[in-house]
Amino acid sequence: MSSAQFRKRLTKHTIKSVTANGRRFVILDSAIPGFGLTVSSTGAKSFILRYRPGRVGRSAPKRFVTIGRFGPVTPEQARKHAIEILGEVAKGKDPAAEYREDRETVTVADAAQQFMSTHVEHKCKRKTQELYRYAMEHKIIPAFGKRKLLQVSRIDVANFHHMLRAAPFMANRVIGVLGSFYSWAGRRGLVQEDFNPTRRTEKFRESRRERFLSEDEFARLGTVLREAESIGIPYEVDETRPTVKHAPKPENRRVIVAPDAVAAIRLLIFTGCRLREILNLRWQEVDFQRGLLLLPDSKTGRKTVVLGVPAVAVLKNLPHVGDYVFPGTDSTKPRSDLKRPWSLITRRAGLTGLRVHDLRHSYASVAAGAGLGLPIIGKLLGHTQPSTTARYAHLADHPLRLASEAVAVEIATAMEREWFVAIPV
Repeated sequence: MSSAQFRKRLTKHTIKSVTANGRRFVILDSAIPGFGLTVSSTGAKSFILRYRPGRVGRSAPKRFVTIGRFGPVTPEQARKHAIEILGEVAKGKDPAAEYREDRETVTVADAAQQFMSTHVEHKCKRKTQELYRYAMEHKIIPAFGKRKLLQVSRIDVANFHHMLRAAPFMANRVIGVLGSFYSWAGRRGLVQEDFNPTRRTEKFRESRRERFLSEDEFARLGTVLREAESIGIPYEVDETRPTVKHAPKPENRRVIVAPDAVAAIRLLIFTGCRLREILNLRWQEVDFQRGLLLLPDSKTGRKTVVLGVPAVAVLKNLPHVGDYVFPGTDSTKPRSDLKRPWSLITRRAGLTGLRVHDLRHSYASVAAGAGLGLPIIGKLLGHTQPSTTARYAHLADHPLRLASEAVAVEIATAMEREWFVAIPV
C-alpha cells in the first residue's frame, strides 16, 4: 500500500487511532510537505521528514530524516522540528547527510560518555547508575569503545556475550545496558531508530538464587542480634603475630555492633523491604499513627509499607538525628551499607553466604507458610507485577502439606502398619 493513500493532519488523536496492519506504512501530514509518520509492522510509530536537497528540483534524490518516536516526541514538537529542517534545506543544506556523517564519526566511547552524563545520571536510580557505569567502563568500552556506533554488528554482540559466559547473570545485564545505550542513541539521532545490534541476542539461562531462613535459623539470627548490641560478638586474633601481646585478653575480645545497624537489620526482617528502602528512609516518610512507611521512590515507584507491631517498636526506639532514620557518619546523608555488621552477625550465627536480600525472600516464605495468598504477599512486598510474586508460588502450598499429612496419618493409623511412625502435624 503506497504512502500516497495515507494523508491527513497528524494530531495526537489521529496518531493514536492508527493501528498496525502487519506491514510498514507511512502517513503523510496534509499541512507540511514531506512531514509524516511511519508505522512499523508491529505498531511502533515515528515521525519522519523526507525532502530533496539543493535547488535542483525533482532530479535530486530523496532524503529521509527520523525526527523521533511518537510518545516521547509530540506531534507539535515533531512539526516544529520538521519546519526547522526544511528551513535548513531551503538554505542549501542537507541535514540527512550531516546526520549520517555524525553517525559515521561518533565512536561508542564518545557516545557512551554522553549517554552516562545526559541520561543515566539524571534519569536512573543510584544502583542502576552503578550497574551502567560498571558495564560501560569495564566491559563495553574496552570491547567496542574505539569503533563507530554503526560498526558494531549483531555477530559482534553475540561473540561479546559469549565471551562473558563465565558470569551469565552479569553477561545478560551488560547486554541489557548495551541495548539501552543503542536505544538512547536512536532517540538522539546518532543511529537510525531501528538500529540496535543487541536485538535478538539470546540471553543465558539464569539460575535464580533463593535462600529462605528456617525457624531455627531465625532463632539463631535473633540470638546473635541481641548479643551484637549488648555484650558484643567475639573475635579471634592471630596468635603468631608479633603484636598479639598488645591485643585484649580473650574474654575481652568482643565487637559491639552499632545499635542503628542492628535496628536496620531487624527492620529488614520485619518488613521484607529492600536494603535501600530502609537505609534511605526519612523520618518524614514514617507514619506512626497509621503504622505505615510512605516511600516516595522505591524500585517500583511510590510504595506504602504496612508495619507490624515489632517494626513500629524498632522505629520508636531509634533516636532522631537529622532527616534520615539511619544516618551515615555525615548526618545529612543516609548510611551507605551494612556489609561489616552483616558479615559479623551472619558468621556468628552460622549463616555464611546469607545475603541481606535473602531476608526479603524469607519474609515472603513466612507469609506463604501462614497461608496468605500470592496477591497479599505481592502487596506486602510492593510488587507491581503478579509474575514477580509468582516465584513464591511453590511456598504457598504449606497448608496443603499440613492437610496431606493429616489425611495420611489418619489412613496409616487405620491400617495399623508396624512401619508407620506418626508425624505430629
